[in-house]
Amino acid sequence: MGRDLPSLNALRAFEATARLGSLSRAAEELHVTHGAISRQVRVLEEALDQPLFARQGRGIALTATGELLRDRVAGAFDQLRDGWSELQRGRAEGPFVLGCASSLLARWVIPRLDRLERDLPSLKLHLSPEEDPLAPQHAELDAALALRAAPWPAGWDVHELAPERIGPVVSPRYANLDRLLDGGESSLGDEALLHTTSRPQAWPEWAELSGVSPASLHYGQGFTRLFYLLEAAVAGLGVAIAPAQLVQDDVKAGRLLAPWGFRQTHAQWILATPRRRNDNRIDALAKWLRNALRDA
Repeated sequence: MGRDLPSLNALRAFEATARLGSLSRAAEELHVTHGAISRQVRVLEEALDQPLFARQGRGIALTATGELLRDRVAGAFDQLRDGWSELQRGRAEGPFVLGCASSLLARWVIPRLDRLERDLPSLKLHLSPEEDPLAPQHAELDAALALRAAPWPAGWDVHELAPERIGPVVSPRYANLDRLLDGGESSLGDEALLHTTSRPQAWPEWAELSGVSPASLHYGQGFTRLFYLLEAAVAGLGVAIAPAQLVQDDVKAGRLLAPWGFRQTHAQWILATPRRRNDNRIDALAKWLRNALRDA
């Protein structure tokens, strides 16, 4: 006797119909058409050469063969559901791996870990420093936190959290601070501006948003990472450009000044997840991040 099984889609359609007592209700549960359920049931009836349902008034009822198949299939699907729920629970109890650029980790995520752990105690967060966490090779991550402009990379579902805002920041100890404050934004053209080689468009983008000619700017020391750039600014080495959320703690503490505020760019803070990853923790984390960024 052969051990081949009929179509699992057909068995699933039959199980839902037998359990709900209705082709229409089965179609609603499985998000398919009434006709699709009928065709799947017919596949089983033709394979068995016996009817599984009989008309009963305006509804349907199981035949003796249908009752026998229902008892076998229902138990199998119950086991599958229980097993899947167990696996989902196990996943929810395991670590949640969040990829993030090192500057975002050091400047924004790590200072808020205590608060995050208090607010989401069931989220066992594991941080993975990745300079480009949305690169294809990082699809094993549970999620990635990034500052990015659309279009979003293929293969990821994106939760938009907050718009990016950038602006110049400078230490109160900076030697040319008084001249800068007296001269306003246009006086930045007289400075050798600190910048990052990883995002060379930041200063020109801010200048265009602020009505300052990008051609009037010139640059001094460059850094490979935003974290190094901001440490240089805190040390009083020059004027840097930075996202508001990454310097908000320094501004509040008086370590940095933001004399001209921050301008909204086209970029967004996003939480991205590999497509088709089903994890309830993602929505909870996205909500928490959205609220935390809104407080900035």
